[in-house]
Amino acid sequence: MADIIRDLKAFSSNPLKSSQPLGAAFAFMGVANAMPLFHGSQGCTSFALVLFVRHFKETIPLQTTAMDEVSTVLGGADHLEEAIVNLKNRTNPSLIGVCTTALVETRGEDFAGDLALIRERQKELLGETRIVLASTPDFSGSIEEGWGKAVKGMIETITGPQPLRRNPRRIAILPGWHLTVADIELIAEHAEMFGLEATILPDISGALDGTVPGKWIPTTYGGCQVSDIETLGECVHTIAIGEHMRGAAEALKAKAGVDYTLLPTLTGLKASDRFVTLLARISGAVVPAKLRRRRSQLCDAMLDGHFHFGGKQVAIAAEPDHLYMLASFFSEMGATTSLAIASTGDNPILASVPAETVRVGDLGDFEDMAGGADLLVTHAHGRQASERLGIPLMRVGFPIFDRLGTQHRKSVGYEGTRDLIFEVANIFQGARVEPTPDSLNPFRNRETHHDSRSSPEPRRH
Repeated sequence: MADIIRDLKAFSSNPLKSSQPLGAAFAFMGVANAMPLFHGSQGCTSFALVLFVRHFKETIPLQTTAMDEVSTVLGGADHLEEAIVNLKNRTNPSLIGVCTTALVETRGEDFAGDLALIRERQKELLGETRIVLASTPDFSGSIEEGWGKAVKGMIETITGPQPLRRNPRRIAILPGWHLTVADIELIAEHAEMFGLEATILPDISGALDGTVPGKWIPTTYGGCQVSDIETLGECVHTIAIGEHMRGAAEALKAKAGVDYTLLPTLTGLKASDRFVTLLARISGAVVPAKLRRRRSQLCDAMLDGHFHFGGKQVAIAAEPDHLYMLASFFSEMGATTSLAIASTGDNPILASVPAETVRVGDLGDFEDMAGGADLLVTHAHGRQASERLGIPLMRVGFPIFDRLGTQHRKSVGYEGTRDLIFEVANIFQGARVEPTPDSLNPFRNRETHHDSRSSPEPRRH
């Protein structure tokens, strides 16, 4: 078990984490015809919007209640109601996801009570539009907690009770925030191979996959349908990916009695085997030949790649579940996680990270302690540390704004792990300094040492 070292600094010199409301908005974007709504000032929303646009290079649906000085003092219920009414009239979303910010959370407002009154007063106007609350103050947690709270809120608010009959071919999959569009598409493909119908919540693969709709759509234009969330109780089993999805899985079990299995990671040979075995057990089907071939390809990639991984020291800075995924992958390939920096320290998965210690900190700590590593692994804000330390950087997580195709990178299952091995091995090869004759021969071009006896005597006075 890793020892957890808490960050005792009074401030963050170079932030690693993104905020909770950003994570909640991210999750709401995985629902079709949805509109995330920041309950707070315009600045909070603008900052998150910039990060989303730079990362995805897409149009991002995100609105704000635009709290001002007066509403901050007197309360923001009126601003919240006005924003919901305007969104309904102008965009007619199926779901409005309310993400609270530190501005309103610090005041201690009764958001659940305010929303209940708004739903009652605007019953006729709202119609079938569902409103979900995620309590996500900026001053605690990170993108990981915000994502998990939003998914849990959707299940608790929208999902109906246990039905009389379950669908034996239907399963629920609750992916973690760190899985890309390509990862989620690959997970859905795995379920289809076993004849299963997977409801993925949230499903960003349908909403943030880089397609261009034929007309202007002010809300999200793909993802999980609200009707599918309502009927999640029909599923025979839930697969939650990442410890931060445990709360959502337990909420579904409490609401509709659906048992769940939590998989901490889907990256690596062992983790992929466990996922495939679980799908085979749920479906009662044999593992398809296509998956067996992909497993064989992964084994060959591990054999080819371990020469480049063996003995390498890797420094990782990421969200807790993402940190666990990455460190486990490097450990399985024979590399050592010499430095593990987590954005927050509340996730119990940190104790299982394959490293001697896990420090809760920021990118300032990361740069100060990463010297001597062979590879830096973090998001795009680690590029300056990479330049100053002279260590190559592998960009992962959010945000990545200086590279294209981030959402189409795979890192899960046999295929994704294979691609990840090749990516890292190529970075190691590209950073390798080839030996030269000078470096191989310590006696070449050495300084000429003169015999003291042949040197002239110093002149004495």
